[in-house]
Amino acid sequence: MKEIEKIIKENIEKYGLPILKDEKTDTLQWIDIRELKLRYFISIEKTKPFFDGLREGKLLATKCSNCEKLFFPPQNDCPHCLKSELDWVELSKKGILETWTSIYVRPPSFSSYDIYMVGIVMLDEGVRITGWLKGNSKKVYQGQRVSIEINKREKEGYFMYEIVPQE
Repeated sequence: MKEIEKIIKENIEKYGLPILKDEKTDTLQWIDIRELKLRYFISIEKTKPFFDGLREGKLLATKCSNCEKLFFPPQNDCPHCLKSELDWVELSKKGILETWTSIYVRPPSFSSYDIYMVGIVMLDEGVRITGWLKGNSKKVYQGQRVSIEINKREKEGYFMYEIVPQE
């Protein structure tokens, strides 16, 4: 990153712009030197039961009453049969860890956290979920049985689910 910053400074002096030549395409790229902060406003009106469930310690998905497909994260409408009749279903919170990775370079919104792990789990009900993976990175492995715990995140103060390896 320091090397890129050095090149950008040189190019600002040379061209008057924060530009960098892309090695693959040989085209000039604008590199913004300001930090970009975004805040999202997303309506949860139709998926509010999911968040209510987290507060109650439940992990909820939606299931299409027409084609019986199960969705996590919950959906408002079925993308398979295009119906809007979905039922809320509580998931078992048990599954198999399919893959995981450690996050060393954190986005700005997670910069206050130490290095953390993220995993993908195939729940026993047949849906995949992605979430933060707790535990020691040297002791987790692909195919490991895991459970999902719902906790209130201390730093943010809201409820979220996390993947927990079973010993």
